Amino acid sequence: MLEPKKPPKNRGFYVKMKLLHKHHGTIRPQQDKTCCFYSYYKWILWFSLSLYFFTSYLISNDPNTEPTSPDTTVSNSKSSIVSRALFESTNATTAHGELKNLKVFIYDLPPNYNTDWLTNERCSRHLFASEVAIHRALLTSEVRTLDPYEADFFFVPVYVSCNFSTVNGFPSISHARSLISSAVQLVSSEYPFWNRTSGSDHIFVASHDFGACFHTMEDVAMADGIPQILKNSIVLQTFGVVHEHPCQDVENVVIPPYVSPESVRNTLESAPVNGKRDIWVFFRGKMEVHPKNISGRFYSKRVRTAIWRKFNGNRRFYLRRHRFAGYQSEIARSVFCLCPLGWAPWSPRLVESVALGCVPVVIADGIRLPFPSAVDWPEISLTVAEKDVGKLDKILERVAATNLSAIQKNLWDPRTRRALLFNRQLQEGDATWQVMVSLGQKLGRSYRRSMVPGQLEKDT
Repeated sequence: MLEPKKPPKNRGFYVKMKLLHKHHGTIRPQQDKTCCFYSYYKWILWFSLSLYFFTSYLISNDPNTEPTSPDTTVSNSKSSIVSRALFESTNATTAHGELKNLKVFIYDLPPNYNTDWLTNERCSRHLFASEVAIHRALLTSEVRTLDPYEADFFFVPVYVSCNFSTVNGFPSISHARSLISSAVQLVSSEYPFWNRTSGSDHIFVASHDFGACFHTMEDVAMADGIPQILKNSIVLQTFGVVHEHPCQDVENVVIPPYVSPESVRNTLESAPVNGKRDIWVFFRGKMEVHPKNISGRFYSKRVRTAIWRKFNGNRRFYLRRHRFAGYQSEIARSVFCLCPLGWAPWSPRLVESVALGCVPVVIADGIRLPFPSAVDWPEISLTVAEKDVGKLDKILERVAATNLSAIQKNLWDPRTRRALLFNRQLQEGDATWQVMVSLGQKLGRSYRRSMVPGQLEKDT
């Protein structure tokens, strides 16, 4: 059972009681001088350490260099550990100031809703793992509050994409609706916050094919729709289109699929974004020769099949239908990377291409791309209509002859790469940061911000 964590109404009295407990009893007269000296010594020590850390930060934080990811491997030296800790702390403080003092309360759900699934390592590494990454980053960020009465939003950490019990090894989401419904029942019965807004300030992650519709096939997903229990909440989901669709009929934020920042960093160490690119057009992935599968559905709306049939014999098109563990190194060698739709419009190739400096060629009509305020998609990518895939060679030749260098220059800006990657700890400008920025635009849903001080005091 969740235990309500309601803080005392008079927080000043609570602090005073803690202080009284800490300094219980009276000080004997003969101890006066010793205590005075001890207090003076503590202030000197505090001032010295503060000055040391502040000057270390000024020296290490060169504004002309790209900030070190919190996930970067740390050396064994004490100075490296101190520098990393200081950087992470500084980023968190900046986030707290620039995100309009946004506060998020994270429900401490029983582990069967989230962390139990982490026994399978794939849960935190596969393309749907943003549900894990966002939860982890928020747990250690300054955006988090332990006092639910000062929260703007409430994060419900339910991992629904980590059930790998299917025969083909893909994650099953058949349990998603019941698991989320159970979580809502739990928090609404143990806390007052869901009921006071009908969940409008509560956040969920739906990081799979068709978001909060919780099905991998679009026709079934559309028929099922979004569960009624989520209709009033905020959903962070990878699915998004510019037209009306039942699977985005909810307040939502489009987020990128998860790509490991460690794998990107390791690839870039041996193949920097401005290095040699000897592959002109690249795609590796599922390309059905006969696109109609046993369910009678056409995979990728036949787009990938059309690409394979048209360009498989073209030596400038590096097309591969089978998996290869080191395929990120192929992306890093490529000029153009095809990002066609699969069952859903989005693909991890969008993130991998941007992160590794390959111009993404988006082939998914009507797709809504993540974080447009931070990532200038028209300036770093190409969009080709599904009906025009047969003209890809001519389209890309025209781009190469005109504005390719300008696109690459924009694409290779490290801030663009940072905005699409989820780090273990919140880093200024990264994907979790962009989620918080998006939530900052939805503060009209914050119960705390909508209440006058007197009303909020009554609630607490």
